[in-house]
Amino acid sequence: MEVIEGLRLDWKIILLTALAAFIGSIGQLEFKRGADNLQFDIKLLLTNYHLILAIAVYCVSTVLYVYALNKEQLSILYPIVATSYVWTLMFSKIFLKEQVGLTSWAGVFFILLGVTLIATQAGR
Repeated sequence: MEVIEGLRLDWKIILLTALAAFIGSIGQLEFKRGADNLQFDIKLLLTNYHLILAIAVYCVSTVLYVYALNKEQLSILYPIVATSYVWTLMFSKIFLKEQVGLTSWAGVFFILLGVTLIATQAGR
C-alpha cells in the first residue's frame, strides 16, 4: 500500500477497479450483440444469450466495483472506470469491425493520461 500525504493507496484495489471496468466493457459488447437480434417477445428475450451474458457480466463488474468502493475513495476509483471507454472502443473495432478514427484514438490517449494523473496524484 502506497502512502501519499496521509492517504493510503491500495494498488490491488486500483487494479480491481480497472478489472471491473474491463469486464463492464465486455458487457457492453454483449449488449450490442444482443441488441442486434432484439425482438420484444418474452420467449425470444429469454433466449437472447448475448443479453443474458451481458447482464451476468455487468453483475460481476458491479460486485467487484462495489467491493473496491468499500476499500478506497470514490474520487480515486471512479476515474479508473473511464478506462471502460478505452476497452469498449477497442472491442468495437476488433469484434464488431466498427470504424474508429484518429480523433477517437486521441480521446483514448487523454482518457488514459487523465486516469494516470488522478490515480498517481491522489490526495496531493
